[in-house]
Amino acid sequence: MLGFSSLLAQLEGLFGGSDFDPNSPWMWIYIVSFAVVPFFMMYAQKFQSKIILNEISRSLVKFKTMKENARKEAVDYVKASIKSSSDPSPGVDRLLEYFTIMPVDLDPNGIVRKLDHVMRTRDDRMRSEVRKLCQGAGEREISRMENILEAATALNMIYKVVRHFYLMGKRTTSMFVLVQLQMVMPLLLEEAEALQKAIGAFKFGQPIGDGIGPMIVGKMMLGKEKKLAAKETVWSEDEYAGRKVYLLKAEGPGGTVGRPGEAINRLSTDLGIKLDAIIMIDAALKLEGERTGDIAEGIGAAIGGIGVEKYQIEEVATRLDIPVYAVIVKQSVQDAITVMRKEIAESFEKVTNVVHSVIEERTTAGQSVLIIGVGNTLGVSQ
Repeated sequence: MLGFSSLLAQLEGLFGGSDFDPNSPWMWIYIVSFAVVPFFMMYAQKFQSKIILNEISRSLVKFKTMKENARKEAVDYVKASIKSSSDPSPGVDRLLEYFTIMPVDLDPNGIVRKLDHVMRTRDDRMRSEVRKLCQGAGEREISRMENILEAATALNMIYKVVRHFYLMGKRTTSMFVLVQLQMVMPLLLEEAEALQKAIGAFKFGQPIGDGIGPMIVGKMMLGKEKKLAAKETVWSEDEYAGRKVYLLKAEGPGGTVGRPGEAINRLSTDLGIKLDAIIMIDAALKLEGERTGDIAEGIGAAIGGIGVEKYQIEEVATRLDIPVYAVIVKQSVQDAITVMRKEIAESFEKVTNVVHSVIEERTTAGQSVLIIGVGNTLGVSQ
């Protein structure tokens, strides 16, 4: 009792003498906080790490499920395509781990040429491996299988990268690693879910959002002679308002983007076609708050990828002094790789009207215009 009385006397001195009331609950809460707060200061980071690890762990399970479902879809598609008794799983697993090493960029001179060589080699090797895996399948099935493998490979890589940082953060208990991974997790999940949905479109050969450009130009090609401009890329001739119009797109309905850069170089150089303007139609990523299917008009080469095709188009346009106009249809990443939404399909006539308006305003009668439908031409014929 003497010890307790002594403690109360000390607290009275600490908290204002006679104003100290030992029966006040708020006073005791204040006293207890002196012991609790240091405890949380010492262990709060560990508690937070545990919470973040649990959250990432749940997301990692989702990634693993999506990765395994994508692999199963690829294996099942091969079995349905070749109807063989042999198990294609080992071949699919090998292709899922296929990687490409980008060329050195210390010397920027000629980097595009090196990129072009590496990517062409990669595409040819992948096509030959898929053809070997799907012996007896048609070109359309092989093209679809390539797209399915691309999506499955992307899901496999996302899962492995997330797992890597999760295990590293768990081993080192580094808050910097865990918090960064937690911040990007919603974006990664969104992208992974889009890739998983895309496999269904690839499997059944349905047009995707990225195919709006080829679809518009493909309709312009209906009933006209198609000629090969480059590998998996076709072109046709037409007329509009007294102008000579050349139409270019990837050859459908297989899932390919063609080689528009190489095709333009061949048309303008090898075939000697004089172009007075180039109009490119493509899908473009919309910003949050913008509506899917909105149309915008601008200047420059509207084409994605790692930059090889864009460089080739800009090189020809600069050398021959050809203005390049762009018409884009806005959509999200999910819209671009999944089955084409109604809002995107309904932009068809609007884009066509904008293209005709550009032709009328930027060229004169007797001149030549090249219209390029840029994008994956899956399910889109011509």
